[in-house]
Amino acid sequence: MQKIYYGEQTKKALKNFPFDVYKVHREFIIALVQIKKAAAAGNFLAGNISRDVKAAITKACDEILAGKHKEQFLLPALQGGAGTSTNMNVNEVVAARATEILQSQGKKTVVHPNDHVNRSMSTNDANPSAIKIASIALTQNLQKTLQFLVVVLEQKAKSFKGVPKLARTHLQDAIPTTLGAEFQSYADIIRWHQEKINRVVVYCQELNLGGSAIGNSLNASPKYIAGTYKELNRITGQKFHPAKNLMSQTSSQTDFLAISQAVTALCLDCSKIASDLRLMASGPRGGLGEIQLQELQNGSSIMPGKVNPILPEAVNQLYYMVSGNNLTIEHSAHGAQLELGVMFPIIADRLLQTLKISSQVLAKFTKDAVARIKANKARCRELLERSTAYATILTPKLGYDVMAQTVKESVSSGKTFREVLVGKKLLTNKEFDALTKIGK
Repeated sequence: MQKIYYGEQTKKALKNFPFDVYKVHREFIIALVQIKKAAAAGNFLAGNISRDVKAAITKACDEILAGKHKEQFLLPALQGGAGTSTNMNVNEVVAARATEILQSQGKKTVVHPNDHVNRSMSTNDANPSAIKIASIALTQNLQKTLQFLVVVLEQKAKSFKGVPKLARTHLQDAIPTTLGAEFQSYADIIRWHQEKINRVVVYCQELNLGGSAIGNSLNASPKYIAGTYKELNRITGQKFHPAKNLMSQTSSQTDFLAISQAVTALCLDCSKIASDLRLMASGPRGGLGEIQLQELQNGSSIMPGKVNPILPEAVNQLYYMVSGNNLTIEHSAHGAQLELGVMFPIIADRLLQTLKISSQVLAKFTKDAVARIKANKARCRELLERSTAYATILTPKLGYDVMAQTVKESVSSGKTFREVLVGKKLLTNKEFDALTKIGK
């Protein structure tokens, strides 16, 4: 029979929140355990716990960080009490395992979940700090994915540099451009989102850890706080520091909203890019057909040979999901009262899901969709030549009114712009080519 390390508080929470929803994210648990390990060092330096208890807590935490005892963390993400149940779940598991470690050494000390593991802290400073720790780690993974996407888009931009095509505004013929220019635009959009996300993530380095229940550091000594942050930074490899006003970070949850909003804006633009690819790849006969996406699976159970743009569609749906998460986070942050953001559990769940799923979907989209795009050069040229896109380029030479009339004649007759202008002897073929050269 599997050993159970969690205690009464976790059991009560399992009974009180028997919901068929996601479990608490593993990343959140890991971040909380990192805090407990750091706090053990801080509490020892402050004289709050013995060397033996500190060592046992540290070893128990190290086991969890190494991947052991995963089965002990069963709580659903949706729960009341600002996440106290999750904090106590970690406290109980660490305490029970630490006690077992001491007993195996012939020592009779019992490590207490509250008096030792949770010493000098509260759920109200541990949980918000944990979500920031987890968010930084997940954002770093997302940034690696985005850099991969930028590199691939720029490779495509270089490859498609010499492919003239029709640009469209309002889904109508606009002016000539190149496929390479479109892809370079996409690359720069993603790069700009990388910069914006980095600006927001800076706030994740500012924690309310050490503020205890409401941010006034009740029962948390300066020596404990200094020691805990030093150890936490050693464990995580980050540069966390206490907020200037710990109460402000305990009361307000909008740092999490800022991260969510930045990633939602990213996913919005990624979805727009995905929709553009779907349009350009539409067909194979009745659509634009300017690019080809890699065939990944059958597109229909009834229409033979049909192929769908499944990964761009997944990116569209990623945005819908993330946008919904963002609204949940916004309302949950608004649900804070006085000194505490009590709706913290759902903020943690939705934000971590957003960061994780965004990285996963965009990595797959980059690898199996964007990286495998092929240009249909002939189709790009055909649509450009059949369009009215040259009108704007030629207006300085022949005038707005002449070009407007030429557009009408081209559309009504079915002739190309070149055919109309050369037929009316307004330009020669050579002059037309010189004036309408793309990418010069």
